[in-house]
Amino acid sequence: MSQLPPSTRTDTPSTAAPPWHSRTPQQALDALQASPQGLNSAEAAQRLQQYGPNRLEVAEGPGLWRRVLAQFNNLLIMVLLAAVVVTALIGHTLDSAVILAVVLLNVFIGVLQEGKAEKALQAIRHLLAPHAMVLRDGRLHEIDAADLVPGDVVQVASGDSLPADLRWLQVNNLRVDESALTGESMPVEKALAPVQPDAALGDRLCMGYAGTLVTQGQARGVVVATAAGTEMGRIGRLLASVEQVVTPLVRNMSQLARWITLAVVAAAAALFAFGTLVRGMPGADMFMTAVGLAVAAIPEGMPAIMSITLAIGVQRMAVRHAVIRRLPAVETLGSVTVICSDKTGTLTRNEMTVQQVVLADHVVDVDGAGYAPEGALRSNGHHLQPAEMFREAPALLALAEAAALCNDASLQLEGGQWQLVGDPTEGALLTLAMKTGIDPQELARERPRTGVIPFESEHRYMATAHAAAFAEDAANASVGHDLLLKGAPERVLGMCSHQLAGDGQAVPIDQAHWQLAVNQQARAGRRVLALARGHVDAVLGLDSRSGVDGLTLLGLVAIIDPPRQEAIEAVAQCRAAGIRVKMITGDHGVTASAIASQLGMGEGLRAISGPEIESMDETALRQAVREVDVFARASPEHKLRLVQALQARGEVVAMTGDGVNDAPALKQADVGVAMGRKGTEAAKQAGDIVLADDNFASIAHAVEEGRTVYDNLRKTVTFLLPINGGESMSLLAAVLLGLALPIMPVQILWVNMISSVALAMVLAFEPTEPDVMKRAPRPPGEAMLSPFVIWRIVLVSSLFTLGIFGMFQWSLSTGAPLEEARTMAVNTLVAMEVFYLFSVRYLKSPSFTWRGVQGTPLVLMAVAGVVVLQALFTYAPFMQTLFATRALSLTQLLMCAGAGVVVLVVLELEKALLRQR
Repeated sequence: MSQLPPSTRTDTPSTAAPPWHSRTPQQALDALQASPQGLNSAEAAQRLQQYGPNRLEVAEGPGLWRRVLAQFNNLLIMVLLAAVVVTALIGHTLDSAVILAVVLLNVFIGVLQEGKAEKALQAIRHLLAPHAMVLRDGRLHEIDAADLVPGDVVQVASGDSLPADLRWLQVNNLRVDESALTGESMPVEKALAPVQPDAALGDRLCMGYAGTLVTQGQARGVVVATAAGTEMGRIGRLLASVEQVVTPLVRNMSQLARWITLAVVAAAAALFAFGTLVRGMPGADMFMTAVGLAVAAIPEGMPAIMSITLAIGVQRMAVRHAVIRRLPAVETLGSVTVICSDKTGTLTRNEMTVQQVVLADHVVDVDGAGYAPEGALRSNGHHLQPAEMFREAPALLALAEAAALCNDASLQLEGGQWQLVGDPTEGALLTLAMKTGIDPQELARERPRTGVIPFESEHRYMATAHAAAFAEDAANASVGHDLLLKGAPERVLGMCSHQLAGDGQAVPIDQAHWQLAVNQQARAGRRVLALARGHVDAVLGLDSRSGVDGLTLLGLVAIIDPPRQEAIEAVAQCRAAGIRVKMITGDHGVTASAIASQLGMGEGLRAISGPEIESMDETALRQAVREVDVFARASPEHKLRLVQALQARGEVVAMTGDGVNDAPALKQADVGVAMGRKGTEAAKQAGDIVLADDNFASIAHAVEEGRTVYDNLRKTVTFLLPINGGESMSLLAAVLLGLALPIMPVQILWVNMISSVALAMVLAFEPTEPDVMKRAPRPPGEAMLSPFVIWRIVLVSSLFTLGIFGMFQWSLSTGAPLEEARTMAVNTLVAMEVFYLFSVRYLKSPSFTWRGVQGTPLVLMAVAGVVVLQALFTYAPFMQTLFATRALSLTQLLMCAGAGVVVLVVLELEKALLRQR
């Protein structure tokens, strides 16, 4: 056997090898050196050795130790590790152990979240069918799909998952559901004729792709690509090439960690230089003092608080049906500026629905969506009643009966939901019939089928024969058979000589009227079917070659996969919040634009198609994504490029989707949002968030929660940093003035890890502020430490320094022992924290309100807990020994509390001044 061509890729190859979809069946067989009878066993074995098994190989991710070490590549973690080392060196083993515990907690949380998106490759691998029916040695065999090779001839039937990429050799009424790969909402009718080399994936009717599902018919095809050479394998390679995006929160916190590190190192160095050069103190002593300052300045609890705040956001979103797979994605949603959404199953119901019925003299609007038989029928503003249908709209009733009888689908009510068995289009016709008051099962019993012409792509219609109940000629009403037919309008119109008038009588057909109606519905993005009826004397020999004609046209039905009502509301909510919504779909441009208009994204929206995207360079594409909101016939590469173009413009992008074709873009996006119910496993694994209810509206709720999380994180930072600043400045002042330290390092650790963390944690539970979804998205580059936050940190740090140092010096001046004065300083610090907590809950709004003073139950519980812990710190003998504290009198405690009140009053005055500016 001669050597096969080395490439069996299904995407566009070089000029020397035209793509498979542009070749005839014989040309494909010749190129593969195969025949319609398949390969023999020897050839198959040789090709299996040459090409390898039909299995997607997944590269193993980093091992556990590499993932653990990666967590330490974080500046704040490095600073904390340095603090662990130096505190251990100076003999403060308790301090060292506490800080080390914080580091290990953060590393543990990070390792759990690391690397989950890489499982998308494994999910795609499992999409390939496990078995296949293949012609080998001239006979059909069932083999493991992994043993398929290029050149094998495979036979498939309804219900089969395609095991490899195929060029069809024979098709019989074949329809394939390619929605997971292309986004096409309807099963695609396959054909044998080759198409243009540059045809979009969804337009390659002569091809079948691995992982897609046969919904109707039978076919044979020759394998043209296996494993990584398939379209599914190509998506896997795209996934592997996509780098994980750094989220705004991670960027902000990294920047904050750098600033803190710089400030701590600079302050410690300045202190060391001052002590040794100005004061003439020993270098070793000043080094240890500088280390103590660094310990005071580092907010040891911040990484843990950040993780806890995000985890609380995860729980809140879970209640709203959004499952978070990666913690930083919680906050990233709050900064999203663009949501790129797939259409089918995300913005739409993925359930075909009849929206209009066009009759000879009027149009009937059909309310409702999906397969539930709920929704009114309206004609010229008048609601048609099912009980009066035979009198008010006999033509509509006749059409509905034909839709129910010329139908192979069924609808079943299961668990309160209507479930379809069969073709989605036929399901839509059944729902229409039920809305007119027809019981399809009862009607089928009354009018049993006596013959059928199945749908085939060659004649593009389906017809059924039934015992005669009507005839256009009354003399024939009791003999022969009624013929009911549905199909493509251009085919059915040519078979009709009459049309059914509004009164139920047949009149000569007006072809121009119907052609105009077909064009109008197509422009609205709806799929159009024509229904007709006739009469035959006998069903024996009834088939597509019988020359069926002289029919009476009943009307047209306009079908579409309608948008979810909740998606319409969510799109409006997102637009009000300053978030642009863009539709990126594999469906046709006209349909996509029509759905976009119904969603409220705008009227007359221009749609850019996949070939247009293909022809654009990066500059042109970046301009296009700024101006255009609808992108149609988009391949996985196109979706990926669109997301990258938006990110290049500085946008924070959320991408939603449910298909395998969405997985690369889901992974590239700042936030990938996968559908949980109808979504493929590949999409779920690639996404950061999975919507358990497949509801686009849950994204709007998740954005709201994300913004709340960021607000609470900013409050936490604004709460913690001034505490550390006050501690550090107190120590710095003591050294500069040559005085005793007002607080010992171990006491600082107590405050930082116990009272500060306990109080800061309640800020993570703060409720959503009323205007959160009325604000524009915050700029992606906005730092966590905004000018306002920096000012607040400086102001509060100064107040804390005055309180700590002032109370310490006052105690010493009254003759109190050093330990008692330090105990006063620590309790003053904690009291100021408590009162500052009530202030920081409202960064700019007044806290002197009943709601502000009352707080939430969690705030009050946290304050009570801190009071109890501080009492133990002050009065418990073992704590006095451990932390060198002394008991205080009631008067001293009231003085500590008074310092906290002063902080609150000063901050409320500052807020009032800011509000007046």
